Amino acid sequence: MLRFTKKSTGDAQEPLTTLTLPWESRTKSRLRVRLDNGNEAGLFLERGIILRDGDYLQTDDGITLEIKAAPETVSTVRCSDPLQMARICYHLGNRHVELEITEGRIRYPHDHVLDKMLISMGHEVKVEQAPLEPEAGAYDSSHGHHHHD
Repeated sequence: MLRFTKKSTGDAQEPLTTLTLPWESRTKSRLRVRLDNGNEAGLFLERGIILRDGDYLQTDDGITLEIKAAPETVSTVRCSDPLQMARICYHLGNRHVELEITEGRIRYPHDHVLDKMLISMGHEVKVEQAPLEPEAGAYDSSHGHHHHD
């Protein structure tokens, strides 16, 4: 079984395959996985690593893997008013929801209670299948936040 132990820049070689994972699995440092090519593998990463779409992992002998963010059920709110955006983020953040915040759009793991709250505030909530890339916590050690929208 391949053991992926570290993040890499992916420059070394073509990735062997990809690994498509939902957000929650991309925050785990120890995970048994089935790669997209069907092979079993294990992730043995240092704690606190967050895997983002497009990240590369490597085994100790240099085999590379590319991470893909899996589409999952998310709630999406579009809003062009910065003040309303801030209010939405405040109310969701108060409930410790993981938020992906981009220009004019907020996305979080689907939750009908939160959807209802936002609808009662006058916002339209769309439940859809999409990859989720929440903001890293302020204490998160993995720097840099690259976004492909």
